[in-house]
Amino acid sequence: MDWKWATETGGALTRRQRGQLTGKLVTALPGIVAGQVRLALGRRGAGRVDLALRLPDSRLARAAENEARERLTPHVLEHSYRSYFFGRALADLDGVRYDDELAYVSCLLHDLNLEHPTPGRCFAVVGAERAVGFATASGATPEQARTIGAAIAAHLTIGVADRPDDLGFVSAGAGADVLGLRLADLDPAWVTELLHRHPRHNFKRHMIAALRAEAAAVPHGRARWLLSTAQFAPLIRLAPFPE
Repeated sequence: MDWKWATETGGALTRRQRGQLTGKLVTALPGIVAGQVRLALGRRGAGRVDLALRLPDSRLARAAENEARERLTPHVLEHSYRSYFFGRALADLDGVRYDDELAYVSCLLHDLNLEHPTPGRCFAVVGAERAVGFATASGATPEQARTIGAAIAAHLTIGVADRPDDLGFVSAGAGADVLGLRLADLDPAWVTELLHRHPRHNFKRHMIAALRAEAAAVPHGRARWLLSTAQFAPLIRLAPFPE
């Protein structure tokens, strides 16, 4: 399920691919449960990044900021920023190399189509294609644009977040923000400050509604699988965030 698959299929899963995702989910469950137990016991890590750090300031990064602010609703915009900071904290904790500019742009643009379903075509794929065109027009090289597109298209795929590099960065950051994945690895005071700077605005409710609309529009897509097989709606509600 790579960039080639995404653009050729629009994100439609075959029965075999759904089975593969289910296998990855089963493999991931022990780690997810262990993380939730650590949270419940108050056993937290120290992962964090300086929230006052200088953000990427290239022409591409500034253009992505403007695009995100113009196109995204407040709850999705703040989710995009939180995904970046969560992704950075996890990548730095793991010692994984990534291109900070491309990671920032990918996070800002990863949900461009989340609330605008396209019948028969996954929102992550449509958003990735838009992001590629946008990045190219904003001065990115073809390789940079493809890296951005691949990260966005892949962020719904189970297992991609295991390594928060250029491909998995968005998925890792978004997974932390949507489901609380690996939150036990992060400094709780830092998480509280991040949520203060980038509030959630009833994000759980908006995310569940967006995924349900997506699943109805793309019945063979990953959102449908996430809701039906991975039980994303209750998992989102149970995420260790107030809203």
